[in-house]
Amino acid sequence: MGLSRVERVIPGTRWLRGYTGQFVVADLIAGITVGLTVLPQGLAYATLAGLEPQYGLYSAFVGGVVYALLGGCREVTIGPTALLSLMTSRHTGYGGASGPQLAILLCFLSGVVELLMAVLRLGALVDLISLPVTVGFTSATALIIGASQLKALLGIRGGSGSGFASTVRTVVEKLPEARIADSILGVVSIAVLLAMRKLKDIKTPPEATRGRKTLGFVCWLIATARNALVVLVTSFVAFYYDQRGERPFILTGTVKSGIPDFQLPPFSTVLPTGGGPNGTEPVPVGFVGMIEELGPSIALVPIIAVLGNVAISKAFGGSGINPTRELVALSLSNICGSFFSSFPVTGSFSRSAVNHASGVKTPIGGIYTGALVLLALGVLTPYFQYIPKAALSAVIISAVIFMIEYEVIRPLWRCSKRELIPGAVTFVLSLIIGVELGLLAGVLTDLAFVVYRTARPLLTVSVADTALGTQYILIRPNHSLLYFPAVEWVRNVTSKAIKQHGNIPVVFDCRLVNEFDYTAATGLQMLQKELEKKTIPLIVYGSTNEVRKLLQETLKSSLIEVTNDDELEVLLQELSPADGAGKHELREVVTPLLSPDRAPPIAELEDS
Repeated sequence: MGLSRVERVIPGTRWLRGYTGQFVVADLIAGITVGLTVLPQGLAYATLAGLEPQYGLYSAFVGGVVYALLGGCREVTIGPTALLSLMTSRHTGYGGASGPQLAILLCFLSGVVELLMAVLRLGALVDLISLPVTVGFTSATALIIGASQLKALLGIRGGSGSGFASTVRTVVEKLPEARIADSILGVVSIAVLLAMRKLKDIKTPPEATRGRKTLGFVCWLIATARNALVVLVTSFVAFYYDQRGERPFILTGTVKSGIPDFQLPPFSTVLPTGGGPNGTEPVPVGFVGMIEELGPSIALVPIIAVLGNVAISKAFGGSGINPTRELVALSLSNICGSFFSSFPVTGSFSRSAVNHASGVKTPIGGIYTGALVLLALGVLTPYFQYIPKAALSAVIISAVIFMIEYEVIRPLWRCSKRELIPGAVTFVLSLIIGVELGLLAGVLTDLAFVVYRTARPLLTVSVADTALGTQYILIRPNHSLLYFPAVEWVRNVTSKAIKQHGNIPVVFDCRLVNEFDYTAATGLQMLQKELEKKTIPLIVYGSTNEVRKLLQETLKSSLIEVTNDDELEVLLQELSPADGAGKHELREVVTPLLSPDRAPPIAELEDS
């Protein structure tokens, strides 16, 4: 049965087909479970973004509803993440209302950019970011996020420093000022969170008894809701001391209750410090000034959000996921979220994994998660003030620890050392000068390698003999493409081969080449003219129809081409001098000039 008009406009409505009571229960359980994860994370990520805690909850409910209507992968959950929170924090440090306003505008503009990418089918841009660059970027980000939480974890007040090195230096300098109670609470919370995380690895065999299965389910539930449990227990401890008139921990403080007002994103703001620490007068900033302040983040935040969301969708949904639909769902999650005071959001891998493990059946589970967040905003916010900041920092640190993907270094070192370079460039520069420039430098390094390989394709150069003993120089490109940057390289390699092996015929093996461009074909024509002056024939072997057509148009009637070894044998015999001059100038096959372990000569290929 085909899709209805409503299902074409709102793809998520197709999940309602056959939506049974069993699906309702499964989605409700998954939605509540994810909600127990997103509540403490939302509060923590808002703090990481430099905003008041309630903004993390504002960012956690709209995305689930929008994605349920438009998304294509049931496991994906949209909401605040550590990475986007860190990138948002770069613009929220002026104080007053300017921080939230800049963050909300960044959310709106990110959605607009993502929607534009969807309209122009630019989702493939994320393919320019290779896995090593992604690993270097996320690993550096994890270290930066972890370092940024050390002060709150240890109860250190004051100090400044936005970069990784300056933050670590500040923590080291102020370490004698660390509060004992906060430090103990923070370290113990991390240890407990990591220990509880291991509970999910306990497997229950299918033939286990009912009691054993119940125990396994309880272990899984504890591991899944560990963030909420730690925050709940530490809040009770803080509440207990507060009732006794003691405050051993630095607490989150008042969290504004109630659902945020529906309103347009702010297009102007006032910097209360005059635009910096040395300012004395509040400075009104219009839309253009806000754009200048957000700068490259307007493009980089959406790209990072799309990269993460597409990766999660592919991980859980496989190849059936429509990237454009995912882009639309993500963009509208940000645009609609900005009307409810959200900062930038994207798919969360950890919460999506919880959603998957909870047995979610449809994206409607995200609506239940959003409902739980709204319930918390309306009822539970008075109790959030007792959450110790050290506990929230422990939640963040225990989450980002696993973003450091050191395990990819060993296989890359063994198999492809070159790919370590862009990853290392991204990692080091992200720590030193910032994640935006670090990611850009990594991508440019990767592209430089791609351009270099296009300009310097691998060529196998060897001397081969026909069955009748006629020698020829065989040049085989090992790439399927030959474009204009490689023209001079091919000509130079051919000239060196002739100098080394003598004036014998040159066979250009095109069997692996699927595409020539016009400049490369013209370069081959120039090479042919150079060889004609030395009375050296240039033979094209086994070109495809497309390549042959381009070469025929370029080389006109002077193209000499063969399609198999028999034709090559006959042609070389005809081209060889009658008196045998020039034949057998080299009595044995000479070691190839380049890449000798690459493809063998034509005769060897055919024999195998």
